[in-house]
Amino acid sequence: MSTKKKKQKWIKLVFGRTGVIIALLILQIGLLLLYNAWLQEYKAYLTSIMGLFRFLAVVWVVNDKTEPSFRMTWLVIIVAAPVFGVTLYLYVKMQVGTKALNRRLMNIIRETKHLLRQDEQVMVDLMQVSPLTARLGNYMADYAGYPIYKNTEAKYFPLGEHAFEEMKLQLEKAEKFIFMEFFIVAPGEMWDAILEILVRKAQAGVEIRLLYDGTNSFALLPTDYPKRLEALGISCKIFAPIRPVLSTRQNNRDHRKILIVDGKVAFTGGINIGDEYINKKVRFGHWKDNAVMIHGDAVMSFTLMFLQMWDITEKQLDVFENYIVSDAGKIPRHSDGYVLPYADSPLDDERVGEEVYLNTIHTAKRYVHIMTPYLVPAHEMLDSLKHAAKKGLDVKIVMPRIPDKWYVFLLAKTYYEELLEAGVQIYEYVPGFVHAKTMVSDDRKAVVGTINLDYRSLYLHFEDGVYFYRNQIVEQIEEDFQQTLKSCEKVSLVDVRSLVWYKKLFGRIIRLVAPLM
Repeated sequence: MSTKKKKQKWIKLVFGRTGVIIALLILQIGLLLLYNAWLQEYKAYLTSIMGLFRFLAVVWVVNDKTEPSFRMTWLVIIVAAPVFGVTLYLYVKMQVGTKALNRRLMNIIRETKHLLRQDEQVMVDLMQVSPLTARLGNYMADYAGYPIYKNTEAKYFPLGEHAFEEMKLQLEKAEKFIFMEFFIVAPGEMWDAILEILVRKAQAGVEIRLLYDGTNSFALLPTDYPKRLEALGISCKIFAPIRPVLSTRQNNRDHRKILIVDGKVAFTGGINIGDEYINKKVRFGHWKDNAVMIHGDAVMSFTLMFLQMWDITEKQLDVFENYIVSDAGKIPRHSDGYVLPYADSPLDDERVGEEVYLNTIHTAKRYVHIMTPYLVPAHEMLDSLKHAAKKGLDVKIVMPRIPDKWYVFLLAKTYYEELLEAGVQIYEYVPGFVHAKTMVSDDRKAVVGTINLDYRSLYLHFEDGVYFYRNQIVEQIEEDFQQTLKSCEKVSLVDVRSLVWYKKLFGRIIRLVAPLM
């Protein structure tokens, strides 16, 4: 490992979640040593105080409104190590560094709310077609802030390299602005090709903005990279740069993948800007990813969700109307189906990504087919998948055979047995790694976006997705799922139970703290 990478890992260890946990563990051990060595004569009093302290902390956690799996994890930690557990819990619940961010984001969302009003006629039409889907639309418009649209076309890309070719074509068409928001931007063939187009477009007067997550600055890009791009005419920001300060804000990463051109077309899906996403670089075998492109009215939601995030650090808000397409003649008027783009924030009380997934499962009549790189479901998600299979639905999940994080893979396997026993079918993609985040049901509904089936995506990251109903793209997504199955191997109960004992044990141990990983 190079000196630079060693330094990066050291800084992340000291100032990340791991550093906080290690510091609190040291505090716990120190107090125990102090308790045993110096304070023996006060042992009875201290034992009583510690017991009361633990009891009050447990009552507090039990009455918290967080997801049950989070509460269970906190209870285990607090009972096992009260000082460490309660201190860490207080640190997380106080949300040091995130409250101001949330206030700013909520203010910006209020400023854009009038531009994201639900078209009543669309909702009337949808209510006649599917009252259940209309109720999801009402929730998304009223509580998530994103309407459902007609008048939008969609195109599906079953691999990252397919999406990349279309992205370049659309970037070449840009006349007014290009907005890009990605979790990862890595140097290589993919980024070089995109950057070359961006530089030319900037020279031609096109407004270019790039927003990428702060974790890039450690392993992939130099810390002054935004300045380098500014010199090329490209506005660039780092979301939540990793800094030497303890803050829960470091835990809330921008995991979204969005490309918008002129407010007319928008891309999202699993692919970041990196050569492995288009199979130009082999990391974990063949990289199975996907993306969608939408064209029409629904692009406005993506345009505004990008500007909402961009303006968090701006004193003066953008004039949002300047980026809304008014040339209706270039927008499709006879597109099929309904399209609902949405964003999910970890800073509010709405679990938007989870709600869309659960709604898709609960309203399924024949099948639910899922592709995800990680399978660490919370209690309600796990229960919903099991009940769907028990009711006779065809529930299939495609996972990687070659994981990118071995410990998360072992954690996922701890859920395999109970899912398989309930009738859920699990497949592993033999050629390599599945990074697609897709759910499709009944040839009617599908979700494509950035949201994994794990705690970090569902509760801790900024994410995005698109929900499709009765859109032609749904059949294409299901066809891709069936094609992917041909390269998969079905997991059996025998396979799960024959896993070596120490791997099972490790998976079970880390499952205790899975919500905090």
